[in-house]
Amino acid sequence: MTPPRLPELGLGGGPLGNYLRAITDDQAGAVVEAAWAEGIRYFDTAPYYGLGLAERRLGAALRGRARAEYVLSTKAGRLVRPGPGRPDGFVVPDDRHAEWDFSRDGVLRSLEESLTRLGTDHVDILLIHDPDRHWPQALDEGFAALAELRSQGVVKAIGVGMNQSPMLVDFVRRADPDVLLAAGQCTLLRRPAFAELLPLCLERGIPVIAAGLFHRGLLADPPPEPPAELRPILAACDDYGVPVATAAMRFPLRHPAVRSILIGAHTAGQVRANVAGFHRPVPEGLWQALGGAVPEG
Repeated sequence: MTPPRLPELGLGGGPLGNYLRAITDDQAGAVVEAAWAEGIRYFDTAPYYGLGLAERRLGAALRGRARAEYVLSTKAGRLVRPGPGRPDGFVVPDDRHAEWDFSRDGVLRSLEESLTRLGTDHVDILLIHDPDRHWPQALDEGFAALAELRSQGVVKAIGVGMNQSPMLVDFVRRADPDVLLAAGQCTLLRRPAFAELLPLCLERGIPVIAAGLFHRGLLADPPPEPPAELRPILAACDDYGVPVATAAMRFPLRHPAVRSILIGAHTAGQVRANVAGFHRPVPEGLWQALGGAVPEG
């Protein structure tokens, strides 16, 4: 099965699950509607985002859209179950929790439940989600289950999504991922993926999706007193008249292994501002000022 083509810009589903602050169902729907109106056709989510809330909201907002017109990805590795244990960062009731499960049955159950919440019969990309402390099971059982789903045509592409680079490198070397999602690993503030992960993915033809580019809003709406590590970045962007959010979005795509970036939003206005910022030109001199051009392999 041919993996789906990844657009350069996609909508990340974390805020749809009340990441960092709560929004209403109507506000979530407006975010997706604005993304669609701005031409975004890639949507990423996960059961963990709001413990199913993001998937339900995204599915409701996309209902009625032709399924062939957009790319949809979700994740497996946590099952949403009743009982207290609200995840950090998400403003949701404390009546559900996430249970780690990278077993074959757990992955199959996770996908089945995700499809129900999303209101669709398939996702294009399925990712193992944050297997940091579950490496053996995630590789031997979880990823094997994903490969089985891929061979059956249930999903078009499989991979891994994480907030670290070393284990993503291990998955590339020991498994057969079609795609990787690297969160906070190839950003203006954090660049560990450039050392080994991105060159390896370029060599093997594995596209990378970059997420976590704004570092919880730090690079989208910098505080009046920014941390020391951010000040030279802000100064360089100011010198070249480029919003730091624009630089943050464009930076990962300078490496040819990065095919797509994900940007989350709590409001429709944020979506429109992000898309406009994404399409702003960035002078080459700014990249030099920010530490040099990224090697292109």
